[in-house]
Amino acid sequence: MRAKTRAMAVSAGAALIVVPLSGAAAVAITGGAPATPNAEAVAQQGAELAQQVEQIGAPVSANSEASFAVSTPALDVTKDPVVVVTRTTTATSSSARPVANSADVAQAIGGSAIIAEAAKYVGTPYLPGGTTPGGFDCSGFVSYVYGQFGISLPHSSGAYFSVGTRVDTPQPGDIIVTPGHVGLYAGPNLQIDAPRSGKTIQFRAIWQTNPVYVRVTG
Repeated sequence: MRAKTRAMAVSAGAALIVVPLSGAAAVAITGGAPATPNAEAVAQQGAELAQQVEQIGAPVSANSEASFAVSTPALDVTKDPVVVVTRTTTATSSSARPVANSADVAQAIGGSAIIAEAAKYVGTPYLPGGTTPGGFDCSGFVSYVYGQFGISLPHSSGAYFSVGTRVDTPQPGDIIVTPGHVGLYAGPNLQIDAPRSGKTIQFRAIWQTNPVYVRVTG
C-alpha cells in the first residue's frame, strides 16, 4: 500500500495543535477509503497520537482582558564622578590678570569722581596717540579724564614721573606710573587703563612691578 501523509488538527481550548500522521491512521481520520482496512494499524496510530498530544501538553490561551506581571531585576546605577580640571596661570609683569570683582569696581566708582569719569569709557579701543573717546593710548586716557576736571596733564607716559606728588598709600583716582605706561589707581590691586593695541579701556588687576603712585590736585 502506498503511504499517504496527512495532518490532524486537534483543538484544545483556544489553541490549535497540528500533528503529522501517516499510513492507515491518516486514511482513517481524513475519511479516505483504504484499499484494505486494517483495524490494528489504526489503533496503533491512535495510541501514538494520544502519546504525542500528552507530550505536547495542554496549550495556554488568553483573551483580550488577560493581564500579565513581568518581574525585572532592580538596577543600581552609579554615575561616574565629574572631574573638573582647573588651569593655573602665573601672572608676570607683562600680562594682566583677570578683572577684579565687580563689587570692587562699584566701590571705586562710588568713592572717586576721577574713577567715575574714567569708567564711562570702558570698552573704548586702544589707539596709539589717541586722546579722545574715539580711541585712547595710556597717557592720552589719563590726561583726558583729568582734563574733564580742568587739570592739564602731559600726553607722554614718561612725563608723569615729574608731575604731582608721589604717595606711598594711593587712593582711587591717583595715577600709576611705570616706565612706558600710566593708568589710574582704582583700589587695592585694581586699576583702569588703556592696555595696548587690540585691547580696550578696562578695569583690571595691577600687574606693574614696583609702580610709582602720583597724586595730582587741581
